[in-house]
Amino acid sequence: MALPAPTALQRGVVWRFLAAMACGNLLWETVQMPLYTLWLTGTSGEIAYAIVHCTLGDVLIAAASLGFALLLAGRGRWPRRAYGRVALVTILLALGYTVFSEWLNTEVRDSWAYRDLMPRLPVLGTGLTPVLQWIAVPLAAFRWAVRGRRGPSAVA
Repeated sequence: MALPAPTALQRGVVWRFLAAMACGNLLWETVQMPLYTLWLTGTSGEIAYAIVHCTLGDVLIAAASLGFALLLAGRGRWPRRAYGRVALVTILLALGYTVFSEWLNTEVRDSWAYRDLMPRLPVLGTGLTPVLQWIAVPLAAFRWAVRGRRGPSAVA
């Protein structure tokens, strides 16, 4: 069974969400960089590359999470209905992936490391700021994505 083509409203909200995620994550990645050892060991170019690389990865995580959330919870009515449910599922999927990825890359692969300044979640040892990032940035992005929508096309 083929999925229906997205409406102009759906496309617009998705693109606004992803644009907001790109801007928000670029800012967040820049601000949290001093909590990683690369801040002390990397060159300016390596740090800039890491920030851009992580931001692009964040946008991909957001896009994939939103896509899965729309399949699981959107049922074609989104964004007029089920907006909050889709946002919640998107955030939970992205958060789950992030916790796994942080663990994999800090504990198993040693791809990056936290500085002692990074607050960590008990038991998991995952950095607190990446977890907060996947709550705060998507919430703001979802809110901004529907900002200004009123009248017959308003999101409920």
